Amino acid sequence: MAEKQKILVCAGTGCSSSGAHKLIDALKLELKQQGLEDSVSIVGTGCQGFCEKGPTLVIEPQQVLYCSVTADDVSEIVAQDIMKGERVERLLLKDPVTQEPLSTMSEVQFFAKQHRIVLQNCGVIDPQKIEEYTARDGYVGLRKVLKEMSPEETLEEVKKSGLRGRGGAGFPTGLKWGFCRATPSDKKYIICNADEGDPGAFMDRSVLEGDPHSVIEGMLIGAYAMGVDEGYVYCRAEYPLAIKHLEIAIRQAEEAGYLGDNILESGFNFKLNVFAGAGAFVCGEETALMASIEGKRGMPRVRPPFPAVSGLWGKPTNINNVETWSNVPHILRNGAEWYSQFGTEKSKGTKIFALTGKVNNTGLVEVPMGTTLREIIFEIGGGIQNGKAFKAVQIGGPSGGCLPEDMLDLQVDYDTLTKAGAMVGSGGLVIMDETTCMVDIARFFLNFSTHESCGKCTPCREGTKRMYEILDRITKGEGKVEDLDTLENLALTIKETSLCGLGQFAPSPILATLKYFRHEYEAHILDHKCPAHNCSALLSYSIDAEKCKGCGLCAKNCPANCITGEKKQPYVIKEDDCIKCGTCIDKCKFNAVIRA
Repeated sequence: MAEKQKILVCAGTGCSSSGAHKLIDALKLELKQQGLEDSVSIVGTGCQGFCEKGPTLVIEPQQVLYCSVTADDVSEIVAQDIMKGERVERLLLKDPVTQEPLSTMSEVQFFAKQHRIVLQNCGVIDPQKIEEYTARDGYVGLRKVLKEMSPEETLEEVKKSGLRGRGGAGFPTGLKWGFCRATPSDKKYIICNADEGDPGAFMDRSVLEGDPHSVIEGMLIGAYAMGVDEGYVYCRAEYPLAIKHLEIAIRQAEEAGYLGDNILESGFNFKLNVFAGAGAFVCGEETALMASIEGKRGMPRVRPPFPAVSGLWGKPTNINNVETWSNVPHILRNGAEWYSQFGTEKSKGTKIFALTGKVNNTGLVEVPMGTTLREIIFEIGGGIQNGKAFKAVQIGGPSGGCLPEDMLDLQVDYDTLTKAGAMVGSGGLVIMDETTCMVDIARFFLNFSTHESCGKCTPCREGTKRMYEILDRITKGEGKVEDLDTLENLALTIKETSLCGLGQFAPSPILATLKYFRHEYEAHILDHKCPAHNCSALLSYSIDAEKCKGCGLCAKNCPANCITGEKKQPYVIKEDDCIKCGTCIDKCKFNAVIRA
């Protein structure tokens, strides 16, 4: 008997905002009208990862990928592909070099170059159905530890795997669990940190939306290993779909006997709660997160004592992020030796990155640790948009660093990136091209950190503001040479004296750009020029009289009415009135406008 066809429609947040649910409704109606509702199933999945081309749709078992699909395309897809087995070529992805249509996902480099462990169910299963998770070996790892392994053996297996925390610091997970287990107490807690706040990052959200049971199973295994009977998932309220799917998954797990009392008749008890945070970036820090759950203002506290000794409500507590917990079921199901074959000697396994910015294929990417930046950006990511030149990659979010072109062959792992002045962080990967001003990008990230500072400690509260003010002056052409030394000294001081990770790593974009792009700072200060032609205060606009055909489009569209001239004669920009918006460049068909 032929395998039943499935239509997998990405219904994660990104594709949902582009009309995925209208697409699903249209598919259901069309299949019903064609009498195919019993032979073809429709599955609304979590994020399939190819965000640049959403909404995406995959037809199984053929693995046909259609991109940028709308409800208007449905009748053609059903009539041509589902009924006749012929591809709708206009909806297939095109090879970037040959422009030949790519019929299956295996032909698409974005997918072919990845190795998915944490994301293996995302975009494949219906996250609202526990039976789809268990059909793909879900909860096998939990059954194994409860039936065959002691808590100590479970903990040892995680240690042997080499798994390190995926939330930023990269601390060995098994070692961290061991601290919590070793602390005697009548009550202990574990927490999943889903307070993902980095600009351009959506890894944790996508896992919770697309495979929430993997997080629950990971936490159950961790709770068993550490002797914990209660846990929390702390998820920012801006992720309503993630919270919805998580709450459904928790109810289903309770009904199936995976959560609650005497789980799988093992005597092990565990209760899981969901806490919606208000979206403060600082609550990604462990002690601030716990304060928020306790009903206090989310502010970090001095450590020690560390959470493993005194955490939530003064009890021993272990905190890992979404991706870390989601790795755990795979380790226990397949063994530490299997897991440790991926990655490098000191950075085992895979890492998820949110690939964004000036890259052709934005989306969610999972690769083995040790993969180079060049492979991620130019093979999986498809290179830089519009044929522009690569300039830098910001890795690790606002706490990370900007790395230049000559570091594209660096391996992505904890130690290599730290030595280079960046960090793996939670997994944000923002690509920049030749039009990006590195002084302005440092200002952008510092502005974010300044606004997100809780204000508790002086170095972060005051120091980040002073650094932002200096950067703002430099982008306006008002900088001084001595500002560079002041910036560097301030950055190092704040890094050393701030209370928590927000302040300690807020200067990283400044230190990295000063190290690798100092010439851009100097051009702003000494030449009053922005090499990227990005900082508006340092730009001037003029019209090349020889190229200008006198069409008048620039004057017609200028919002400041600062362009004058007569038809069929060269036009002139009154520089004193120009607001430097760039509209004239966008509208000119003859490349006559000069921006310098």
